[in-house]
Amino acid sequence: MSEQEKSDGTPEAANEDTPAMAEAAANDAANDAADGIAATGGGEDGSENGDEPAASGSETEDTELDETAALKDKLLRALADMENLRRRSQKDREDALKYSAANFARDMLSVADNLRRAIESIPEDGDPDGAALVGFIEGIALTEKGLLSTLERHGIKTIDPMGEKFDPQFHEAMFEIPMQDAQNGTIMQVVEVGYVIHDRLLRPAKVGIAKGGPASTGPGDQVDTTV
Repeated sequence: MSEQEKSDGTPEAANEDTPAMAEAAANDAANDAADGIAATGGGEDGSENGDEPAASGSETEDTELDETAALKDKLLRALADMENLRRRSQKDREDALKYSAANFARDMLSVADNLRRAIESIPEDGDPDGAALVGFIEGIALTEKGLLSTLERHGIKTIDPMGEKFDPQFHEAMFEIPMQDAQNGTIMQVVEVGYVIHDRLLRPAKVGIAKGGPASTGPGDQVDTTV
């Protein structure tokens, strides 16, 4: 082969390779463009997916703040209610202590009125025939009866243990009376009646008891006069 033929063959080979190289370059460009589009779309999707968790977290935080504020408001209201209840209870206790005897005092007013009327019934110019004195005594007796009735309405009863066995829980021995015909420890005189309110002692009855009577029949008959 001559040099001319060699030189003529080279352009032909080059011309045969050119379309293949162009096609490969075109394919590479197309692939690069597709990859770029895919990358761009993936970035946008990723951006949207990244924003959604952030928005969800913000909403959760706002919800927790609202719940905290609501619980705080309920707590403050409960504390205020408790304070108001405490103040009302304290005022009720104070009123109960202050006015607990109001009903009793109201009933005692009638007794005071009766005493005043008895005193006013005494004539200023004397009582020659004693009629005024008799009326005064009757008025005092009626006043005492009304007083005892008022006391009983409020659970207060008298202790008048004349002739009973001495009981140190309700009686107070003031003196002993030597007597042979009465059992030892029997109450022979009541100096001052006692009082109980319901089942609680207000004041023991002051009494005088017999001494020197028949001997005691057992340990239970021993009389303790100490208070």
